[in-house]
Amino acid sequence: MTPADLSQAIQAAVSSAVEAGELAVAVPEHVTVERPKNRDHGDYATNVALQLAKAAGKPPRVIAEGLAERLRGITGIAKVDIAGPGFLNITLDTATAGALARTVVEAGAEYGRNEALKGLRINLEFVSANPTGPIHIGGVRWAAVGDSLARVLRASGADVTTEYYLNDAGVQISKFAASLQAAANGRKAPEDGYVGEYIVDIAKAITDAVPGVLDLSEDEQLQVFRTQGLALMVAEIKRSMEEFGTHFDVWFSEKTLHDSGAVEKAIDRLREQGHVFEQDGAVFLRTTDFGDDKDRVLVKADGDKTYFAADAAYYLSKRDRGAEVAVYMLGADHHGYVNRLKAIVACAGDDMDRNIEVRIGQFVKMLRDGEEVRMSKRAGNIITIDDVVDWIGVDAARYTLARSSTNSTITLDINVLTSQTNENRVFYVQYAHARMSSLQRKAADMGITRGDFKPELLSTEWESDLLGQLADFPRVIAAAGELREPHRVAVYLEELAGAYHRFWDNCNVLPKGDDEVTDLTHARLWLVEATRTVLANGLTLLGVSTPERM
Repeated sequence: MTPADLSQAIQAAVSSAVEAGELAVAVPEHVTVERPKNRDHGDYATNVALQLAKAAGKPPRVIAEGLAERLRGITGIAKVDIAGPGFLNITLDTATAGALARTVVEAGAEYGRNEALKGLRINLEFVSANPTGPIHIGGVRWAAVGDSLARVLRASGADVTTEYYLNDAGVQISKFAASLQAAANGRKAPEDGYVGEYIVDIAKAITDAVPGVLDLSEDEQLQVFRTQGLALMVAEIKRSMEEFGTHFDVWFSEKTLHDSGAVEKAIDRLREQGHVFEQDGAVFLRTTDFGDDKDRVLVKADGDKTYFAADAAYYLSKRDRGAEVAVYMLGADHHGYVNRLKAIVACAGDDMDRNIEVRIGQFVKMLRDGEEVRMSKRAGNIITIDDVVDWIGVDAARYTLARSSTNSTITLDINVLTSQTNENRVFYVQYAHARMSSLQRKAADMGITRGDFKPELLSTEWESDLLGQLADFPRVIAAAGELREPHRVAVYLEELAGAYHRFWDNCNVLPKGDDEVTDLTHARLWLVEATRTVLANGLTLLGVSTPERM
């Protein structure tokens, strides 16, 4: 019996009490069932009686008594106690608790998937760094977190489109092109231009690919360097993302918004909503009506459209393409964008509390030999995604960047992340998976299979703890999806690995010496395989491999 099964059983008990006239309440759509920290309080606990008390007009303990009586009659529930003001503490019988191991093994890769977000259409945009240089460490964090979040959301039933917004129009692209042109001609980079080895490399690639480009006029050269340089840089970003295991369904070009007339159409739509006005020859969107600190310019007095105008058109594009919720994942230096993006949504007539979510991620620091490695894209002194992968590998990078809340600044220590110790948390989790795989190989070498399963034999505290962890996996995924916090999966995996290591230290799985293979041997092999399945499923959600040998 999983927590979801128990939740449904409690719902049915409430419904039965309502039908019997004992309660005059609406049956809750969902009943929260949690694993108590103190195992003396049973296998699971719920506060449903407290939640219903006000509507029912009865003391919660009275409600709890009625529900407990009904729950005690359900097969698989051994005991129901009432604690404190009206908590229900539920204990399953050993066979019912242990049967979860078979459920997990038979479900395989599907175990943990749920329908908490079934049918919700989400556009998830992340990374979206300017295509004027390699992805730096801040973007690497979003690559790990964003891709993991997409996997978690899909596991919770959401229809997710992952998207990278290419800022391929505007001043920065012009500076990028001018920097390439200068490098190719042996000149110093223009003021506020881009420098670094990658600029020299791209410039050379262009001169090799387009013979005679330096014989063209300055304007013609600049156009070649703009077009070719952008194409090469985008191709490089795509390569880095794919090698990092991060896939984007859509690579969206800002330039297409301007070329297609989408920006003008967006301004017209916002004007129809009554939030556009003109002042001193410029066109503004009255975003202060919806919490922004100042009204934003859409079209400058000289007729040039602003980045903000493109932002408005881009949001409307997402909605026109079917997204119910547009999730933006932005760096800490974009905190000022939150209110203005939400204001766009409100000005467009949408619900800024539902149709948009703006997630701000804090910075990443990287240490090498105890010293912080600093970065500067324009100075050419940057930590790129390829650097991170070369130093610590894809698995360590993805796991470490995704395991912490994006609300906190994190520090990556290269020395720790290349070590095979428990300090390296990805190693800690992967080692547990490899350990289980090794045990399964050893069992096969001994001619032992899982065989018949007698779940009632899984009765020790370590087995019970492990089963409880396995049961919690679907809830963890659902919470990670609903809260947009994939780090919850990593935290869970570390707790599960810890529970397995304790089980391993206290419970013999395979017979030693001349000991016989028993029913307990088979039962524990089922439990080990169930744990291995859940670890693999969780690591897959984080885009991390599941090695069978380490």
